[in-house]
Amino acid sequence: MAKLAAVIMAAGQGKRMRSATPKVLHRIAGRALIRFPLALAKRLGCFPIAVVVGHGREAVEAEVRVAPGGKDARFVIQAEQRGTGHAVLTALPALKGYDGPVLVLSGDVPLLDAASVRKLDKAHRKSGSPISFLSFVPDDPAGYGRVLREAGRVTAIREDRDCTPAERRVCEVNSGIYLVDAGFLRRSLRRLTADNDQQELYLTDLVSMAAKRHSVPALDAPALTVAGVNDRADLAMLEAAVEERIILDLMEAGVTVRAPWTVHVDLDASVGADTELDPGVTLLGATRIGRGCKVGTGCVITDSEVGDGAVLKPYSVLDGAKVEAAAEVGPFARLRPGAVIGERARVGNFVEVKNTTLGAGSKANHLSYLGDGVIGERVNVGAGTIFCNYDGFMKHKTVLEDDVFIGSDSQLVAPVTVGRGAYVASGSTITKDVPPDALGISRARQENKEKVGAALRATLKARKEKMNKGGGR
Repeated sequence: MAKLAAVIMAAGQGKRMRSATPKVLHRIAGRALIRFPLALAKRLGCFPIAVVVGHGREAVEAEVRVAPGGKDARFVIQAEQRGTGHAVLTALPALKGYDGPVLVLSGDVPLLDAASVRKLDKAHRKSGSPISFLSFVPDDPAGYGRVLREAGRVTAIREDRDCTPAERRVCEVNSGIYLVDAGFLRRSLRRLTADNDQQELYLTDLVSMAAKRHSVPALDAPALTVAGVNDRADLAMLEAAVEERIILDLMEAGVTVRAPWTVHVDLDASVGADTELDPGVTLLGATRIGRGCKVGTGCVITDSEVGDGAVLKPYSVLDGAKVEAAAEVGPFARLRPGAVIGERARVGNFVEVKNTTLGAGSKANHLSYLGDGVIGERVNVGAGTIFCNYDGFMKHKTVLEDDVFIGSDSQLVAPVTVGRGAYVASGSTITKDVPPDALGISRARQENKEKVGAALRATLKARKEKMNKGGGR
């Protein structure tokens, strides 16, 4: 494509969203809406790119700056919301020195693709018209600007609130996606008037201006491609369309997805070939799943990395964690930020790991909390083990060196180190380092009192009977 600039309109509040969050910051498949037109503009090589901000502009600008390609965006402020024509008029200073076509995009249209814009660009340059746009035919045209024609030629776009009853019966509507020559923009925007029902400056009025001397191209586009987000229902509908594309792409790439309509995968997540995703799996953020993995039903994985051949059993939750090749996690395990599960290591049911490395071949199979620790290789952590890492003010580290065995129901009060090959006896509370190959044990001495159990049973039984006779008091 020849040179192209872009104006992205992102100043509106989106009142029908009924949200304190600016509409363009609502997310689809993990990405804010504003990122979609921004990515499209960069893919098409647009420069400059002007982003018109207004409502919640600080938050919108912050999102754009951290988005791919956002560092080159030029922000313009539409302090007063006076319509689409006013928004583009506000953007003109950001286009200073540019004299080619300007692509006008809405900040809430996520599915517009480069192919549709290239087709529009080709028609625009061929036509000689200073403006071209995409139109579509929705199921219900109510609320949309109607595309008016005479003998097939576009004569105007009439906003819904300004239409006559006859014009409202027109089914072809405006998408809000335009290509406009920069010179025509500069000459024509200042001629706009607010002589309409909403007392706003309409960008659509440029079409009737151009149609007096030119044949204005209006290219039909699939409704879904140009659909915008007006409310939460639109947001859900478009997210479902994006997710369907993601799942289909994964399956084409060799991923097995069972009950795909129940599986959610964000756009920034990736999954290797021969991996199986069971029903109800959710992959969020920049999650990376390797090849040949098994991800069980109900797993929720956020910004985590899972190595080749790993198995995540049902209902495990990972957040900012790393699971290395051939490791096993779950079911019902929780890996919090900083958790690293080594190759062939195992984390079992109801085990929580936070900021702890579990070395290769080590295992913690049941009901444990491992926080702020370093666990070596071939370590066995028994059921019910707790790393007591917090003293009320600071976190402290527990170190289990290679080949350590920790008995069930043990508490390790950090900071503490258990040396290589050492044992900790079940039921111990370890407050001091255990030397290599030693046995650490900390228990109260057991004492058996003959016949006291029977006497205690009789006492408790009598007490219960007395309470029952008294009405349970």
